[in-house]
This record gives sequence, structure tokens and C-alpha cells, in this order.
Amino acid sequence: MCVDNSGADAATASGIVSAAHSEMGGEGMGGATIFNYCERASDPSFWAEPLNAITNLGFIVAFVFSLRAARSRPGVHGVWMYFLILTVFAIGVGSFLFHTFATPWAAAADVLPITVFMLAYFAYAVRRFLGANVAVTLIATAGFFMILKTAGDLRCFPDDFGFLQSLPGFQETRCFNGSLGYAPAFLAMAVIGGALAALRHGAAPYVLAAAAVFAVSLTFRTFDREWCEWLTWSGRGLGTHFLWHLLNSLTLFLLLMGAVRHGVRGSALARSGAMADSPAP
Repeated sequence: MCVDNSGADAATASGIVSAAHSEMGGEGMGGATIFNYCERASDPSFWAEPLNAITNLGFIVAFVFSLRAARSRPGVHGVWMYFLILTVFAIGVGSFLFHTFATPWAAAADVLPITVFMLAYFAYAVRRFLGANVAVTLIATAGFFMILKTAGDLRCFPDDFGFLQSLPGFQETRCFNGSLGYAPAFLAMAVIGGALAALRHGAAPYVLAAAAVFAVSLTFRTFDREWCEWLTWSGRGLGTHFLWHLLNSLTLFLLLMGAVRHGVRGSALARSGAMADSPAP
């Protein structure tokens, strides 16, 4: 549900090729380097983005601790839970590839696991947390897919979001530096978290905390180039994209821990009603 650590702005599997295409300014899917971040600037070398590359270890740490937590409860979780956890590992690997090779194929490798996680976790939350049946879960996930696609395809033009073009860091960039495509993920976390809180579901604090962290994370992603001149080291711009990685690692960890600890079968409404009807200890 959450999601991305990369620069690819599309949020759907069907948009992977177009996302990588837009990353390189409309060129083909060849080997041209993508210069999309403050830290890389115009350097095509492998380690041009050391912070953006190394901070992907945060996703690996989230993977390890989430896997350990899930395995501490044998027999409770099935394939779906472990698939979500494994996808976080894939996100870290894909983002590392993108911030080192910085080519269209690496952008595609970055976008795919992010897209899969957003859709898979959304379906998990609707099915396991809210207790929806299979048909409702599929319809809701399809709708979320279309919203993600629409948001990811939005572009800033002078007649639309032209006010952004007056900001140096946003000139000739995608909407909000490509961050607009992730707004649906934040809204999904906020809405589902709010619904779970109303139902007194145990996962509510995790999902709402993830939404709050993701909001801060998205801010750092958006202003990576706008704040480039302010965050420097030895005369080299660092930007804020590496903070997007670290905070997104925390976001995903919170979502996974909510699922590990409270992702049980059954209706959240039924469970909350059962708790309300049970006698006080």
C-alpha cells in the first residue's frame, strides 16, 4: 500500500515501461543514464548516488525483522504474509539497482516490486483487516489499481500545475517531482487506518503510524532537488531522497508488523462487536 523508494512515477505494473521511459525524458529503453536526483547530478558513474544506494539497506533490515516476527508465530501466517515480506526485500534490491545503474531497465526493476507491494498489501488489508469477501476485495483492489494508474500518469503542464514551474527545483520535472503518483497510497493508509481505528482493530495504530511516516517521507522525496543546494557535503549536493528511503523502510516495517500481529482471518466488524459484547475482566 505504501510505497516507492525509486524515482519511477508510475504506480502500476502496466506502467513500468512508460515509467522508465519518462525517467529518461522520453528516450528509449536502452542504456542511457537517468539523471533524476540531486545526489547524482550529471554523474553517470555507478556510485554517483552513494547515500541513495546505501540507504536501501533499510528495506533489507525491515525484511529481516519482519520475517523474524512472522516466523515467531508458526502456523498463524500463510503464503500471503510471507509474499509481502519477500516483496520488501525485492524493493530494496530493485531500488539499489536503480540508484547505481540508473538505467531504464533498472527503473523497471525498481517499479515492479513497489507496485506489487502496494496492490498486494491493499488487498490484504481489505480482506484480512476489514474482513471483506473475495469479490469485494477484488473490486476494491481493481479500483485502487485504476486510481494509482491515473495519479501516476498525471503530468504538470503550464495550464494545469504551472505554478510549480516557477520553482527552480521543479522546472522540467514531473508533478511534484513525480510524487503525486504516491498520493493514493497515503490516502489508502489514512482511510483504512481510520476505519480500523473506528472498529478498534489492533492494526489501526500501525497503519495510521505508517501513514504519518509516509507523509513526511513523501515531503522529502518531493523537495529532493528543490533543497539540493542546502544539503551538501564537500561541495556536492546530497538532496533528501535518501531520507525517503529510510522513512519508507520504516513505513513498510510498520505495515508488515501490523499484518504480522493482527492479520488474522475474519471480519474486523465482527471482532470489534465480539469484544464489545464480552464481559469486562
